[in-house]
Amino acid sequence: MLQNIRDNSQGWIAKTIIGIIVVLLALTGFDAIFNAASNSRQAAEVNGEEISLDELNQAMNMQRRQLAQQLGGDFDPALLDDKLVRESSLRALIDRALLLQGARSADFAFSETALDQLILQTPEFTVDGAFNAARFDQVIQQMGYTRLQFRELLKQEMLIGQLRAGISGSGFVTDEQIEAFARLEQQTRDFASITVPADADAVEVGDEEAREYYEQNTDRFRSPEQVVLEYVELNKDSFFDQVEVSDEEVQNLYQERIANLAEQRRAAHILIESDESSDAEAKAKIEEIAKRLAAGEDFAALAKEASEDPGSANEGGDLGFAGPGVYDPAFEEALYALDEGQVSSPVRSDFGWHLIKLLGVRSPEVPALEDMRPELVRELKAQQVEQRFVEASKLLEDTAFESSDLAQPAQELGLTVQATEPFGREGGAGIAANRQVIQTAFSDEVLIDGANSSVIELDPDTVVAVRAKEHLQPEVLPFDSVKEDIITQLRRSKAAEMAGEEGERLMATLREGGQAAQQWQPVEAASRNQDGVEPAVLQQVFRMPRPAASDKPTYGSVRLPNGSFIVIRLDGVSEPTTELSEDDKQNYRRFLASRSGQQDFAAYRQMLHADAEIETF
Repeated sequence: MLQNIRDNSQGWIAKTIIGIIVVLLALTGFDAIFNAASNSRQAAEVNGEEISLDELNQAMNMQRRQLAQQLGGDFDPALLDDKLVRESSLRALIDRALLLQGARSADFAFSETALDQLILQTPEFTVDGAFNAARFDQVIQQMGYTRLQFRELLKQEMLIGQLRAGISGSGFVTDEQIEAFARLEQQTRDFASITVPADADAVEVGDEEAREYYEQNTDRFRSPEQVVLEYVELNKDSFFDQVEVSDEEVQNLYQERIANLAEQRRAAHILIESDESSDAEAKAKIEEIAKRLAAGEDFAALAKEASEDPGSANEGGDLGFAGPGVYDPAFEEALYALDEGQVSSPVRSDFGWHLIKLLGVRSPEVPALEDMRPELVRELKAQQVEQRFVEASKLLEDTAFESSDLAQPAQELGLTVQATEPFGREGGAGIAANRQVIQTAFSDEVLIDGANSSVIELDPDTVVAVRAKEHLQPEVLPFDSVKEDIITQLRRSKAAEMAGEEGERLMATLREGGQAAQQWQPVEAASRNQDGVEPAVLQQVFRMPRPAASDKPTYGSVRLPNGSFIVIRLDGVSEPTTELSEDDKQNYRRFLASRSGQQDFAAYRQMLHADAEIETF
């Protein structure tokens, strides 16, 4: 057989087949390489629209910052699972891309003036009640955005907001729905209950019974698999004492900083909006207003009367203080050509025709060199430290890869080999709380092969390399160490079982027309949010069917988390007797319409996802 194959493989048929296979492999390989290269900077593609890795990384950083702000001092970045953060951020970006596509296809739009006003009037960007360009830059830089990126993000948010409002705001309800909901919501119920307690103290469990349970469930009583790591830690802060900066470097950076401080100008304007079809008419209007100003009329009064900028008209056209780069280029050029109190001639921008008045000029406050010196020195040192830290991290990576232990990397970098306490797959203290360290510690490379890990970033200023020092396999815990826990568990379980059996017997007696020996605890006219009633009991009461007659109550039951069994007797259901006031109707209408609109918007998002072509990389 083998010889036949060898003989036939020399023929033209075999050569043709082999040639085809080679071509197919070459094409497949080239296609794979091409796709890998083209997708290397993509995180996903949504209906042909790219989501870049840069966008994903920025979204992940934003999510981490939001968690840090929400949790404050309780936030531990080491406990974050990077995979979950990535998945969550990518889902949000895909959802955002779909909503933007939906908004654009529905022709939602807004004016650039509205965007400008939103920025100028955002409280986070103001100082002493006025827009402050330096504050604006500081805030958006902390968020990780440039001015253009933030402006584009804001545009997208406004479009999505319009889409959401357009769909959610279209929800409506009928009067019949309002009345039906109000009847249910305001309904009250009369009921009584008997509690059959699960009394663990009344249950006896002997050592033999506990041992029998232990032997039948040995796998439940094993120590966790644990590992002890050796590690070396490289910290960026340790390099600050190793670098120096000169007075000349500090002086040069100081001059650069104060050169970037720009004066701020307080502008007011009157806007007549226009497009190509209405440009001549808008220009004529603005020129007429200019004549009235020249005749002595008040600028602020005319702005309130005639300006088509809703954000500033009521303020007499006042836009507050702002620095360079905030306004439309044509607007800004005209503003910076004015003297204080002067009004410009008509100016054409992308939004329409303006008359601009310079209300005031605020010169920047120049801090003294000595006040800024600590900040400048640290910034200059940071540039050198960053380079040294990168070089040291690379050296640690290389030496850890080449060495059979961590002693050599530690010696070359002047570090100390440290060790963790034993920890399991749920993590431990110190570096063992870091999710990536945990995953690395239990990887085959480190745990089975005994290799040094690659460099792991604990945070932007700290990296470590780790090695498994000891692998502690799970072992069956001795009976004496778990006996008390087993006895406690069995007592609770038996007590709950006994309470359930007694409760079921009571339920059977009541349904057959018998009477309870225990005392009923009545509750009259209980509402859905009744105080003093277990939520599980209240939920069951409002699930039970209405009694067939006043002398034929409905019976039900519920088990509480502590094992107790509650028998419930529903005696009656009362509907509201008074008619809804107009205010109540409006409140219900708003609530139900809002809920309906939210459901519509959720359904719209599901439709977008169902119809979309989404590819993740």
